[in-house]
Amino acid sequence: MPEGLNDLIKKLNSLEIQGAKEIATESLKFLRKLAKEKGFGKEFNKTAKRIENTRPTEVVLHNCLEIIKKEKKVETINRLVRRLNQSTKEIAKRGSRLIKSGDKIMTHCHSSEALAIIKQAWEEGKKIKVYATETRPKGQGIKTAKELAKLKIPVELIIDSAVEFFIKEVDIVMVGCDALRKEGVVNKIGTYPMAVIAKEHKKPFFVVGDTLKLDRRKKLIIEERCCREVCMERMKTLEVRNPVFDVTPWKYVKRVVTEKGVMTSGNILRMLK
Repeated sequence: MPEGLNDLIKKLNSLEIQGAKEIATESLKFLRKLAKEKGFGKEFNKTAKRIENTRPTEVVLHNCLEIIKKEKKVETINRLVRRLNQSTKEIAKRGSRLIKSGDKIMTHCHSSEALAIIKQAWEEGKKIKVYATETRPKGQGIKTAKELAKLKIPVELIIDSAVEFFIKEVDIVMVGCDALRKEGVVNKIGTYPMAVIAKEHKKPFFVVGDTLKLDRRKKLIIEERCCREVCMERMKTLEVRNPVFDVTPWKYVKRVVTEKGVMTSGNILRMLK
C-alpha cells in the first residue's frame, strides 16, 4: 500500500477534503507522486481505483482517470491539475456576469466554483448579499458562510428547512454540482427541493460546474453516509438514512455556468450524448 494512502482515504471519508474539484485535485496530486516513484503499472491502477471507490458519485476524478489511462504520463496529471485550477478562474469571470449589484443570492453546501463567482462579483464592486443554508448533517454551508464573512461579504446563515421562508428576499439561486447527467444535476441533498421552491417563486436557478463533471457513466451511485451523523442514539426499531446527494431535473435549471461559457440545459444534454 502506498505511503499516505490511508490518510488520504480518511480525509475523503471524513469530508476534510470535500467538493468534486478538491477531491480530484488532491487525489491527482497523490497519484502524481506515486507515478513518479512507481510508474503507471498495477499499483497505480489499484490505488486509483481504491481512491475513486471512496467517493463513487464524484465524476471529476473518474473522468481525469479515464484521460490518464489513455495518456500515461506525469505531465498529463500536471495538465489536469492546472486545468482544474484555471477553469475555476474562467467560471468566476463568466458567472459573475449573471450577478447584478444589489442582488441577493441563495446558495447551498460548499462549492468552490459557486463561491468563486460570488467572490468575483464582490471584487468587481457589486453590492451583494448571500443566504447560505447550513447544509445538514455535516454543516458544509456553515463553512461557506464563514468563508464569505471573512471577506466582509454580507451573509446570512439559515437552516435548510427555511429555504421557502427566505426565497422571497432572494434574486437568484446559485449552487455548485458534483455531476451533470442526463437525468439532471447531481448535488448535495437538498438541492432538488431548493430548485423546486425557486421555480415556484420565479427565481432563476443557476448551476455551476466544470465540464469535467459531465457524467456519461451508465449507473449513478448515490452515496449514503454513517447514520451517526444524523442521530447518535441506536434503537432496534429506528432506522436512520443519510443520503449525500439528490438529482435535480433539468426543467428546474435556468443556466449552467462552465469554463466554456454559460449554457442552457439543452447545451449540456447535447454534450452528454
